[in-house]
Amino acid sequence: MPKVDRLFSLLLTIFDLLLEAWRFIRLSLQPRCTLAAENLFLRKQLALYLERHVEPRPPRAAAKFTLVLLSRLFPWRPALTIVKPDTFVRWHRQGFRLFWKRKSKPRGRPRIPAELQNLIVEMASANPVWGEERIAAELLLKVGIRISPRTVRRYMPKDRGPRRGPSSQRWMAFVRNHAKGILACDFFVTVTAGFRVLYVFVIMEVGTRRIAHVNVTAHPTAGWALQQFREVITGEKAYRFLIHDRDSTYSSEFDSALKAMGVSILKAPFRAPQANAFCERLVGSIRRECLDFLIPLNERHLREILKEWVAHYNKGRPHSGLGPGIPEPSEGIPVLEISGHRIPRGHRVVGSSVLGGLHHEYRLEKVAA
Repeated sequence: MPKVDRLFSLLLTIFDLLLEAWRFIRLSLQPRCTLAAENLFLRKQLALYLERHVEPRPPRAAAKFTLVLLSRLFPWRPALTIVKPDTFVRWHRQGFRLFWKRKSKPRGRPRIPAELQNLIVEMASANPVWGEERIAAELLLKVGIRISPRTVRRYMPKDRGPRRGPSSQRWMAFVRNHAKGILACDFFVTVTAGFRVLYVFVIMEVGTRRIAHVNVTAHPTAGWALQQFREVITGEKAYRFLIHDRDSTYSSEFDSALKAMGVSILKAPFRAPQANAFCERLVGSIRRECLDFLIPLNERHLREILKEWVAHYNKGRPHSGLGPGIPEPSEGIPVLEISGHRIPRGHRVVGSSVLGGLHHEYRLEKVAA
């Protein structure tokens, strides 16, 4: 029912109720003998309709409500003729349900401003792979609005799936204690438009979630993988551990060369990808946020795609595991004063596209006077 029709129906019901109340007050002021005679006169007319089997029109809501109220003042069952007693009881139950529905209406926190609601919908629609935590972190770090992920989820167009459970507590405790000095690496496969299989190699810093290096090859070897680490381990940062799986590419010569660089090798157990959970999560993010939506034409095109996405990942993408935070926050992101659910006065939120609009980065910008 359109909104105008609902409003008209409500006004009509209120008018009918006021009219019935006026009639009741007017009748209550009449003598008892007059009321008895009028009642008998109306009953005789009603009996003629019942003899001729005339179907009465369906009563409106105001008439139902009035009959229910009047039934509390006298024994109504003998006087009921136009409907069955069960129907009359059903009217009473409908009114009872409406009463408790109104009385039990939930009262929670006030709704956030419409401007922020529209911004959440816009961010969720423009970035379909983002979840509520990502949007809440983006608003906190870029706009200065603190809002819980649960509130964000309430206003998103679509709800996201459940999160995966935590990994082993003992292993996670070790990783947290040594995260700043831990590297993790992994290979994963992607296919070009010409159905050529390419291998993507990623190296990440577990403590900062920063992607330290990414490269592409068609023929992964131990020598090629070792060269990637020579570009990462330059002595500027004190890396102590490297986590990798038991792929045959990581040969004993590969491990020995890394040990000579001062890096201890932590091999994941067989069939235990959760032991390298940080890198597995990174590979999943690359697929869900990038490669699932783009088809690389060749090896060079794939490198260009990954280069742009890695820059976004390191310098513009909030990470919930950092508080939330950004691995390499650029100097252009100001230190914001965390406010309520309103955009600071004199500012507006501006978005810039990444990978042709696959993702967007948001920032505050002063409105020109």
